[in-house]
Amino acid sequence: MDSLLKHMVDMTGHRDHTMLDISVISAVQELASATQTRVLSLVNVRGQLFVRPRAIIERGQPARMEEIADPASPGEPIAQYPALARCIAQHESSADYMNAAGEHTLWLPIWMGDKADTCLEIINPTPYTSDTIHIIGGIVSVYRNFQNLLDYSERDSLTGLLNRKTFDDQLSKMLQASSVEQDALVAVPPDGHERRQHSDEEKQWLAVVDVDHFKAVNDKFGHLYGDEVLILIANLLTSSFRAQDRVFRFGGEEFVVLLRSSTLENAKKIIERFRKNVEEHEFPQVGRVTVSVGFVSISAYEAPVIILGRADQALYYAKSHGRNMACHYDELVSSGRLHTVESNDTAEFF
Repeated sequence: MDSLLKHMVDMTGHRDHTMLDISVISAVQELASATQTRVLSLVNVRGQLFVRPRAIIERGQPARMEEIADPASPGEPIAQYPALARCIAQHESSADYMNAAGEHTLWLPIWMGDKADTCLEIINPTPYTSDTIHIIGGIVSVYRNFQNLLDYSERDSLTGLLNRKTFDDQLSKMLQASSVEQDALVAVPPDGHERRQHSDEEKQWLAVVDVDHFKAVNDKFGHLYGDEVLILIANLLTSSFRAQDRVFRFGGEEFVVLLRSSTLENAKKIIERFRKNVEEHEFPQVGRVTVSVGFVSISAYEAPVIILGRADQALYYAKSHGRNMACHYDELVSSGRLHTVESNDTAEFF
């Protein structure tokens, strides 16, 4: 009982999804004496469901976040987990599977209404007792409620996208991780040859999105249709970008995307795919809507205000040169179309 209470206190003390995941699998691993426990993301990509590991703990090892082998991949098709697939399709609370070696796997989807984006996976060499399942069920309920609270505090109420406060936290984490990676790249190995980052290596990117002529939409059709446009733009952002990217609403008609681990060529393709998806979408009553985008690579050695300012300068260039285009800050500067400035008087963020 003391151990259970300790885990409950630990779990409810976090204000971060990552630490909450680590906490819940640590609790389940100990209380169920499991061989392995994982937190899985259930990712919907164009109507198909994929399973992607998020955090893992193995017997005798500390809990850790799962490393992503291929950041562009949404994960494994759920068809590779038939018992879990049936559980999700039938909106069941759990699924139990025994393999040929007699090893048991228990899946516990975290249902938020009729949707499950997260699932706990518990592997054990023996069947689970009813007492163990009852205790785990209690932990899952606390985890679900706390995850719901975190989501509520991190989300924009209209679009459901992540909000500005969450963006600040996510960008700080990305800059910190990028700093560690860049320090490792320039470290001098024993052979004395300095390692440097090549231009074609993957980077992190920040893109600022603005809906073109949005005021005209509100003026002509009213704010209800304007809100519907924003919701549909948010849906297109979610479907156009990858599972590991993060999409935020800054307020009004402004959105920001953090693209993780992508080359310049891939970043361009992903952003352009989104721009075209918006251009080709038929918005009810309103008809055609377009967006302008400015994007820039993220450097761990530059302040967030500088990074945002540069992306905003690229966005302003797109807005003032025809709209419905995506502009890369560094390309604008290198071609002479945009001059580097310390601050941007046109920025709407500050």
